[in-house]
Amino acid sequence: MRTISKSVAAFFFAALLILGSCKKEEYSFGDIKTPSALAMTAVVQGVDASNPNGNGTGKVTINITAKDALTYNIDFGDGTSQVVPSGSITYKYRNPGTATYTISINAVGTGGAISTISKQVTVFVAFEIPAAILQSLTNGSSKTWKTDNDAPGHFGVGPSDAFGPIWYAAGPNTREACAYDDEITFSKDANNRVFMSIDNKGQSFSIGASTGFYGFSGGDGCYAINTGGTKQLVFMDATSGSTSAVSTMIQFMVPGNGIINFGTGGTTYEILSITNNSINLRNIGIDGNSWYQKLKPKP
Repeated sequence: MRTISKSVAAFFFAALLILGSCKKEEYSFGDIKTPSALAMTAVVQGVDASNPNGNGTGKVTINITAKDALTYNIDFGDGTSQVVPSGSITYKYRNPGTATYTISINAVGTGGAISTISKQVTVFVAFEIPAAILQSLTNGSSKTWKTDNDAPGHFGVGPSDAFGPIWYAAGPNTREACAYDDEITFSKDANNRVFMSIDNKGQSFSIGASTGFYGFSGGDGCYAINTGGTKQLVFMDATSGSTSAVSTMIQFMVPGNGIINFGTGGTTYEILSITNNSINLRNIGIDGNSWYQKLKPKP
């Protein structure tokens, strides 16, 4: 009997040990704390009196602070979101033009408790000029061009739906002298914004149809046209319906009277082709025709 009693006692002792080892462990997350005192700043890069919506880089520096926040989930308002534990990030918007975005912040506390804040920002994003065009145009900083007076078709005209000088293409050195001495300088800044200045030696050539646009009267000829100092150019995709077979499909607008090396009354120029040694431009003149200009680097 004693042997049996000892065996039974041992069995119950072992069972108690097993039951004790199977006891469910309990975990505690501590107090659930909802983030409080949530605040955010969103500063558009390059804002000043001349650039109220930024310098065109599209960059916005966001800083978030809160009490009891573990991390921040940021919705930038353009279809993109990101978890930012530090609460600080510089984000780059990429859609060209000026647009208003709503930045929404979810500050996450313990147990997934959330506080929310939002802020609207209006951001200007400059068109991103293809790198090859930018390099050829400015040589990476600044480059001066002149009329390619030795090239056939350095002046030309055709119908508005054409992409070449079908009606007239000037032969080498056949135009007025004032059309050949202009110096056109393209330069870029650190944000890849492109600027243009023109030294026309006092006169620029204008077709007869556009002399009134520049404040003169008369036919084709040389006029004391004010080239307007340094101007920032606005680049964009071409709106002409061109294809890659005839164009780079990139155009730019020239503020003011729009003149480059000769005047047509047009202010938008499509880059048909560009290399380190030549530029072929097309614009629609005030007469509704397509006009062509060819440039070469200043020696």
